[in-house]
Amino acid sequence: MTHRALLVEDDNAIATVIRAALEDEGFAVDTSDTVAGRDAALAAQDYGVMLTDVMLLDGDGMETLGAVREAYPEMPVIILSAQNTLDTAVRATDRGAFEYFPKPFDLDELVRATLQAVASRKTGIVSEEEPGEGLPLIGRSQAMQDVYRLITRVLNNDLTVLVLGESGTGKELVAEAIHQLGARKTGPFVPVNTAAIPRELIESELFGHEKGAFTGATSRNIGKFEQADGGTLFLDEIGDMPAEAQTRLLRALQSGRIRRVGGRDEIAVNVRIIAATNRDLAPLIANGSFREDLYYRLNVVPIKLPPLRDRADDVPPLALHFLSRAANEGLPKRSLGDDGASLLKRQPWRGNVRELQNLVYRAALLAREDVIDAATISALLDESFNASEVTGGGDIASHVEQWLARSDFAEGELYHEALAELERPVFRHALQKTGGNQLKAAQLLGINRNTLRKRLSDLEIEPDSFSR
Repeated sequence: MTHRALLVEDDNAIATVIRAALEDEGFAVDTSDTVAGRDAALAAQDYGVMLTDVMLLDGDGMETLGAVREAYPEMPVIILSAQNTLDTAVRATDRGAFEYFPKPFDLDELVRATLQAVASRKTGIVSEEEPGEGLPLIGRSQAMQDVYRLITRVLNNDLTVLVLGESGTGKELVAEAIHQLGARKTGPFVPVNTAAIPRELIESELFGHEKGAFTGATSRNIGKFEQADGGTLFLDEIGDMPAEAQTRLLRALQSGRIRRVGGRDEIAVNVRIIAATNRDLAPLIANGSFREDLYYRLNVVPIKLPPLRDRADDVPPLALHFLSRAANEGLPKRSLGDDGASLLKRQPWRGNVRELQNLVYRAALLAREDVIDAATISALLDESFNASEVTGGGDIASHVEQWLARSDFAEGELYHEALAELERPVFRHALQKTGGNQLKAAQLLGINRNTLRKRLSDLEIEPDSFSR
């Protein structure tokens, strides 16, 4: 069966490529490069699917998408956009888009989504409410686009989400975004750092306790589950939860009911669970310190946050965001010079976004000029290095040995985690030296290009972020 598609795109090159790919799949494709042309085509012809850019020659195609969905509720719409922000992804979802693709996109994936859209023929009109401004996640890198797309897919359901990422990447911000933009935004958002609660108190913190349940329980305590009723419970550092608490958590997730410590009655709770960890749970499951059945309960929708070092292009806009926030909090108003932004992009950011924020706040406070330049940033980086510099010999081996001594690796993680930490700066240096050219980087390293590609994938390093 031939399906008819309407492609609304003002970039002729992109339109030509998409049209050819869809026609290869049997679609009859009409095209337009304006909002007016789109509306005329929709009035004259029935379409199985519409693919549309956001910014068109005569206006914003997103602004009128709600009206299009209302007029043609059975026609799925796929949004294409070069405005690669979480706000754009959420706007697309709120206006009823079947799928959202940031540019540049994978053409095969776009074709598959178009076929799925035609097969689905979704009906109904969705909310056109504007999302809140000042969304907490910033970044236009491809890795962050993938995060945005996953966030939009879980906003209007209660699927359990597991946020993965290194410390400082913004896992709680993801949880807050899902809550604030989703169906439970009118309910409470209750964060719990499970690693910060003494193991003898964690069950009381989560599930509450009755008066007299244990020594010191002088009154009834309402736990986090009950506090989050009707909203979202965010369980941070879930990999550090004691085994006995894991068992009770699993039971609560399975039944939707909890029992206070020392209590007899079960209490129904209506809570969405978002969990997060900076640890690899697989070795913890293997050594028995984390329940496998709990892992599968939590890992319904995994969202993996990339480390900041693998999305260098996002560093300057993040820095500008923190400078603005610092000014709002009473620090001097500053701007960021081009050389300062360039230097920030080249840093490894082992502490991720949190480390960048701290550095920017220090720069806002201590800079002698209104424009923060490379010299100011370099001085602050030197101070940070000197403050944390290891003692002892100056050779690389001694630094590595002392770093290992300070590190805390779970059983089965030491070799692979340490090797990845040592390899990552080597590959980043090679890509930096060659401007992201993988062939030249492989030659510089003295390895096969396929080996380089595999290691870059394993280490989650994006070579495009080093392009000049």
